[in-house]
Amino acid sequence: MDPSIFKAYDIRGVYPDQLDEQAAWKIGHATAQFLRSMLHGYDRGLANAQSICVGRDMRPHSPALANALIEGMNATGANIIDIGMIDTPQMYFAINHLGTCGGVQVTASHNPVQYNGFKVSGQLAKPIGADTGLKDIKHIATALLHTKGRPDAGSVERCDLSEEYKKHVLKFLDSRRRPLKIVVDASSGMAGKVVPIIFGDLQGLELIGLNLKHDGTFAHDPNPLVEANLKQLKEAVLKNKADAGICFDGDADRLMMVDEQANTVPCDLMTALMAPYFLKKNPGSTIVYDLRSSHVVQEEILKNGGTPRRERVGHAFMKKTLRDSHAVFGGELSGHFYYRDNYYADSGMITLVYVLNILGATTRPASELIAPLRRYSASGENNFKVDDKQAMMRELARKYSAGQVDDLDGVTVQFKDWWFNVRPSNTEPLLRLNIEAKTADLLKEKFAELKTFLGEPVEH
Repeated sequence: MDPSIFKAYDIRGVYPDQLDEQAAWKIGHATAQFLRSMLHGYDRGLANAQSICVGRDMRPHSPALANALIEGMNATGANIIDIGMIDTPQMYFAINHLGTCGGVQVTASHNPVQYNGFKVSGQLAKPIGADTGLKDIKHIATALLHTKGRPDAGSVERCDLSEEYKKHVLKFLDSRRRPLKIVVDASSGMAGKVVPIIFGDLQGLELIGLNLKHDGTFAHDPNPLVEANLKQLKEAVLKNKADAGICFDGDADRLMMVDEQANTVPCDLMTALMAPYFLKKNPGSTIVYDLRSSHVVQEEILKNGGTPRRERVGHAFMKKTLRDSHAVFGGELSGHFYYRDNYYADSGMITLVYVLNILGATTRPASELIAPLRRYSASGENNFKVDDKQAMMRELARKYSAGQVDDLDGVTVQFKDWWFNVRPSNTEPLLRLNIEAKTADLLKEKFAELKTFLGEPVEH
């Protein structure tokens, strides 16, 4: 087994070179051991506490990997609830709805078709990352010498939760809304199956679907954060005079929005747009955002009487902070949006519901709602190849020590009119730079200045 498939937040690699059925069996065996070992006292006696949910995405090799994973789990005596081909957020719902000790989604998220992997969640859908169990699973899996075991040691129950999941998602929908026309690009991924089930018969919504076919052949890479992948969506929004467009990633836990003029809405501005909605219903609540987000997010939270909470990048950190602070909502620049009333987990489908709620509550177009939030200039995330990442971050902190410096995630330095964050990649010799400034000219000046230290950006 290639140990490099174990990442900071999940397991991922190229099929079958790095990740095949034998590896899946061992990972299943190890994951079942770990998840069941985390049960304590009273929990052990609950109906499905010893069971594990397994789901998969639409990639052509996902069924084989899911079957091997389940066989490995069964060999430990674990009972499996196979919930079939689902979007990743449905896994978080299933774990809580069924009361299992955890679950595994077979998916490679936004990666191209040759990739696959596993997203592991524990009880209550808490994320299992390198620091919360993935290292233990890696240790057990890589130590296994064979893929044999009693195939009948545990049971497999197949369960379709589509209707229950639909009810869960739509309970967040406001009943009083104006009619809307929305284009949805499913990116040939799981949204192609799930969006029609949940939203297909919704009153007052004209849904125009793109790339709904979900057989693992991608019309474009299933990564909505790449601007080129939004081209088809933007053309359809303008052609159909739609109120907005939504593009999902492969496993439908992330999305990007474009307004009625086909302008991309950065995800931090979506967080800022959504914050007043949640604070009106939950006065004074905490809202969490990742530290790459525009200062406009903090400003909108404070303006609407909320408590802003800045956090490290990554779903494991965001979910823990939401839970610890009982925050009502959280947003990440990567397109993940988190909800207290969704088990503190992210959901692309629930985010679409809130887009419908916000746009449906006003006659103003989306571009007009977003315009006041576009008050700063941002660079977006840029990658630089740096061999000694720690030394470079120390040097930048020293060079810009006149600003307000913190090390929550990499190095952040804030000045009156601009700020930047540089943080290291977990797996590559890369530093990731984000800059924001009050004017486009100042942004250009500071970006050029930082490039004298970091070199030229590289494609990632």
